[in-house]
Amino acid sequence: MRKSFVFSLAILVFMGLGLQVSAGPTNEQLVIGIQQEFENMNPMITQMSLTQYSYSMVGRALMTLNADTQWIPMLAKKIPSLEKNGGAELITENGVKKVKATWEIWENAKWGDGKPVTGEDVKFSWTVAQNENVAIGGKEVYLDVERIEIDPANPKKFTFIYKKPKWDFYQKPNFYILPKHLEEPILQKYGNEKQGYEKNSLYSADPSNPGLYCGPYLIKELKLGSHIIFEPNPFWFGKKPNIKKIIVKLIPSTAALEANLLSGSVDMISELSLPFDQALAFEKKVKEQNLPYVVNFRPGLIYEHIDLQLSNPILQDIRVRRALVYGINRQELVDTLYSGKQEVAIHDLSPVDPWYTNNPKKIVLYEFSRAKANKLLDEAGWILDPKDGYRYKNNEKLSLQLMTTADNKPRELAEVYLQEQWKKIGVEISIKNEPARVFFGETTRKSLYPGLAMYAWLSSPDNNPRSFHHKDSIPTEANGFSGQNPPRWVNEEVSRLIDEMDTTFDAKKREEQRHKILWHYTNDVPVIPLFYRVNISVTPKNLTGYKLSGSNYHATLHVENWNLQ
Repeated sequence: MRKSFVFSLAILVFMGLGLQVSAGPTNEQLVIGIQQEFENMNPMITQMSLTQYSYSMVGRALMTLNADTQWIPMLAKKIPSLEKNGGAELITENGVKKVKATWEIWENAKWGDGKPVTGEDVKFSWTVAQNENVAIGGKEVYLDVERIEIDPANPKKFTFIYKKPKWDFYQKPNFYILPKHLEEPILQKYGNEKQGYEKNSLYSADPSNPGLYCGPYLIKELKLGSHIIFEPNPFWFGKKPNIKKIIVKLIPSTAALEANLLSGSVDMISELSLPFDQALAFEKKVKEQNLPYVVNFRPGLIYEHIDLQLSNPILQDIRVRRALVYGINRQELVDTLYSGKQEVAIHDLSPVDPWYTNNPKKIVLYEFSRAKANKLLDEAGWILDPKDGYRYKNNEKLSLQLMTTADNKPRELAEVYLQEQWKKIGVEISIKNEPARVFFGETTRKSLYPGLAMYAWLSSPDNNPRSFHHKDSIPTEANGFSGQNPPRWVNEEVSRLIDEMDTTFDAKKREEQRHKILWHYTNDVPVIPLFYRVNISVTPKNLTGYKLSGSNYHATLHVENWNLQ
C-alpha cells in the first residue's frame, strides 16, 4: 500500500513539473528536436534554414529539388521546358529575346481554409517581391519574371514571361506563393512602409491561420522560442499524411538535444541541428547499446565560411584578407573538431556540385603558411609589437570582431581555434555571438557585423551565384535588405559574368563562366572558406519513407511519405 502511494506521489510530482514520458514514436505523434530558433514563417521573408525545415511541412512551391537532386514538380503539374511541346519557348518582343513558360497548378490544390490556390496567388506573390520596402533574400527569383498572364479560361493556368532568355528559368524552387485573399489587404495597408508588410503579415500576427498554408500539414500552435505543433491539412491535395501530430521542439543546446532524445522527450533530431563530432559519438553509442535510432549522414551542398565585412577599412586591404586565410590551418581545424570527416573548403562550390573544381589553373589556392601571412601583413604596414604580440598601424591595433550563432558548440570551438591561430600572426580577435534569430534575422541579413561573421551558405547544383556574388545583391536599406551579399563584395567582372551566364544555353560555356567567377572569388577573398558540411539527422529506427537530402531542400518536403510502423 505504501509502495503504491509513493509511486503515485512520484507520478504526480513528475506531472506537476510539466514533464511527459514518451511511449515511443508512433503515427499518433512524432516530436522532432531542432537546434536553431525559427522566426517568420513567411516563406518569402525567412532566411533561416531551419525555419524552412518547418515551413516545408505546411507549404509547397511550384517545384523543388528532391533528395536525389532531381527537379520535380510540386504545386505545378509539370515543369516547363524548351523541348518540343515542353510548355516553354524563346520569343522576341520589341527586339528583345525572352522566355515564355506556361505553368499549371493541380486542380485540387487549396489553401488550408479551402480556398483554391490559383494564378492570382502566384501573381500576388510576384507583386510583393516588386515592392522595394519588402526585404526578400532571393528577390531575383521573382524579379526575373517580367509579367504573369493568367489564362482567362483556367485560373489555375498562367504564363511567366521572363525578362531574359535564361537557361535556368525553370530552376526557381524558391518562388514561393502567398495567399492573396489573406495577405493582399496587409500589403495594401503597409506596403509603403519600410518592412511594414513583414511586421504586419499574418505569418507574424496569426501564424496558425490555416489559410496561409497549402502543404500536407497546418500549424496548430506556434510559440517562438519553444515549439510548433503541426496537424494534417484536410484540404491537402496530395497523399494523405500518416502521422497525426508532429511537434517541432526548439532545444538550442546540442547536448540537451541528445539528452532529450535518450529520455524520450523528442523522437528524432532534424538535419542541421546535431554537430558532426557529436553525431559520430552518438552513432557509436547507438551501435554499442543497440539503441532504436539511425544516424543519417549525407555529403551535401552546405558551405561553412566566414564573411569579411568589406566596408571595414582594415579588411578593404586585400593583403590583410589573404593573410587571414594563410594564417589558419584549416586541415587541423577539421581534423581536431570533426575527426577529419569533413572536407576543407577551397571555395563556395561543394564537391557534390558538378561545377566543383580544385584545379590550381582555375582558382587561387591558399595553403597554411604563417610566413606568407606575416609577409603580407608587414607589406600592408601592420607592424608587430614584440611586447604584446599584436600588430599596429598608425597607433591602431589590428583587431577584428568575430561573430556567429550563440550556443552552437562546434562554431564556438572553431572561434577559439581561429582566435588562437590569428593571434600567432599578430591579429587580435574579439568574439561576440548572438542568438540565431538575431544573427540571421538582423545582423547578417542587414550586413551589420563590423568584422567577421561565421555561418553556412546553401546552394543548388548548377546554380548561378547571383544572389551571393552580384554587386546588386548587396543588402541595403534602399533595396529593403534584399540579396545575400552581406560582405558587400563588388567585382565588376564577376557581375558581368553572372549576367552573361544567365543567358548562356551552352552547358560547357556556363561551366567555364562559373570557373572564372571562382577565380575572382578566391583571388579577391571576400569570404574565408572553412569546410564543406555533411548533412546529418537522427531518426527513429521504425521511421520509413524518410530521405535525407544532400541539398538545401529538406526531408520535410516529403513528410507525407513518413510512416512510423
